Amino acid sequence: MSCPFNEEQLAQLKTFVELCKTQPQILHHPKLSFFKDYLVALGVTIPTATFGAKDFKPSGDTSTNNNAEPENEPPSSDEESLPESDVELDMEGVIESAPLDESQDMGDAFKEPSDEERDQSDEKRSEAMRAFSEQQFDDAIKLYTEAIRLNPQSALLFAKRGQVYLKLNKLNSCIKDCTRALELNCDSAAGYKFRGRAYRLLGKFEEAAHDLSESLKIDYDDQANEWFNEVKPNAEKLRQHKLSVQRKREEKERREKIRRARKAQEARARAARAQAGAGAAAGAGPTPGGFPTGGLNFNDLLFDPEIMSAFQDPEVAAAFQDVSSNPANFVKYQNNPKVAAVIEKLQSKFGQGGGGAFPGRFPPGFGGADRPAPGSKAQTDDDVGLD
Repeated sequence: MSCPFNEEQLAQLKTFVELCKTQPQILHHPKLSFFKDYLVALGVTIPTATFGAKDFKPSGDTSTNNNAEPENEPPSSDEESLPESDVELDMEGVIESAPLDESQDMGDAFKEPSDEERDQSDEKRSEAMRAFSEQQFDDAIKLYTEAIRLNPQSALLFAKRGQVYLKLNKLNSCIKDCTRALELNCDSAAGYKFRGRAYRLLGKFEEAAHDLSESLKIDYDDQANEWFNEVKPNAEKLRQHKLSVQRKREEKERREKIRRARKAQEARARAARAQAGAGAAAGAGPTPGGFPTGGLNFNDLLFDPEIMSAFQDPEVAAAFQDVSSNPANFVKYQNNPKVAAVIEKLQSKFGQGGGGAFPGRFPPGFGGADRPAPGSKAQTDDDVGLD
């Protein structure tokens, strides 16, 4: 048989299984009820408590803040609490311990009985039913086991032996037999009925409600209906409580995602301001070959609102860093109005006016001067008549 799924679907399925491993409580989500019901039908015990699993982050959430300090926030009391801890349940009749029958024989699952073996199995089943009606439960178990060995493909035999285990309060053995009956026949009303009762006596009210409901759908039975009505209030309380816990968890995750995004945005803004300030310092500071501030306090430049605002522009900051490293590079920016305006502002700070130059450093011809600095490439080009 070929696989009915493509590679992408298989990858998604693997991701879902990994999520179920780390967060088994997700199986109680209403949208996954169909999958939970299937697992329960196979005899899988679904965890009823919330577990301290790893945080699951959506694949699209890549917002991180490497500069932010880690925060050790205490877990929410809503997530620490178990469902039963906050819900008042009627625990009357619940059995605390129900060990598995070590001698429980499930027969050969691959055996195909002959017609003769089927007839012999039916005879053993009749004897077992008589023993059960006479309340000889141990004898009934033995006879049903012999019948199962002869015909291990009979769902009815497993369901009937499960009924006897239920009478003996061997609840886990009952669940094991009934689960096998449902594997052989998914429409076994008896399998659902007796397994549902066993779940109820173990205090697994949601599982019990599911199985008893399924039994009633397949074949209505007064006793199954009575058992269902008995377990329904507890099951509904647990369902509502888990929905409430799930809503709170999702709301907390939403708030946490918003908080992380906000912190990342603030960190990026701080980094941008720091980078702009560093660029301003590199462009306007007293670097070798750059623009000396002379007797002017460098802080006066940084705290001048207009200059500080101008240096927030990456284009202006880059231009000043370039000219600072080589004053002759000013010719590349003399037609740039943004850079020229800041140069004039700086010249006024130095008391040189709009057409002057920084003493010994800033060449004339930039910001109002007529010619480039002596010795610069621009002047050399003029001297030889080049464009």
